[in-house]
Amino acid sequence: MRRSRAVVLLAALALSGVTARLGVWQLDRASGKLAVQHEIDTRRNLPPVHTDELARSQAAADAQHYRPVQLEGRWLASYTVYLDNRPMAGRVGFIVVTPLALADGTSVLVQRGWLPRDQLDRTRVSAQPLPESSVKVVGRIAPPPGRLYEFDSASTGAIRQNIDLVEFARETRLALRPLSVQLLDRPGAPSDGLLRDWPLPAANVHMHYGYAFQWFALSALTVILYVWFQIIRPRRSRPEQP
Repeated sequence: MRRSRAVVLLAALALSGVTARLGVWQLDRASGKLAVQHEIDTRRNLPPVHTDELARSQAAADAQHYRPVQLEGRWLASYTVYLDNRPMAGRVGFIVVTPLALADGTSVLVQRGWLPRDQLDRTRVSAQPLPESSVKVVGRIAPPPGRLYEFDSASTGAIRQNIDLVEFARETRLALRPLSVQLLDRPGAPSDGLLRDWPLPAANVHMHYGYAFQWFALSALTVILYVWFQIIRPRRSRPEQP
């Protein structure tokens, strides 16, 4: 009997400790995401990055992510890529990516916007033509579009699943900067039919708070059940001594 009670006690302590630790872990994740979101909000309010300040190394690019940017260059329309299966505003379509040639001979990938998929022919795209003259681009520095699962046949061509900076630079022989730019709408600018409701990395702290509450509740429930079934109930079921 004593051995059985010891086993139950150890199991209860282990379960309560593990679930409590998982609750603390979720709170730590929430704190980390809040710090990241604060850093992003701070960078969004910094002065715009211009061409001569644009990062050339990955470390410098990481430090510029989500900052405003103003560039001038020429569109390399022949290298436009349509990234498939990219949802926006609840619909499936393409992210339109076009390199912008800068004056120093380098280029930067610009996520120009989102284009809905043709429901009858998924290979048909109808983006408006780009000007051949020099243009000014106003946007936000961002990491390249996230990768999706793809088959080998979907890694090349105008319509593809993903775009890798190193592979795309090798394919096009362009000197690409180690970042991309998300084009933003400008007041008074003519519409090109592309949607630019770019999502920012969401903190989702409420989700972690909810998970933490569940783990802490399970930890407390384990203690309550142990106290009830191992201490209170046995005492109440004992016959009273005359």
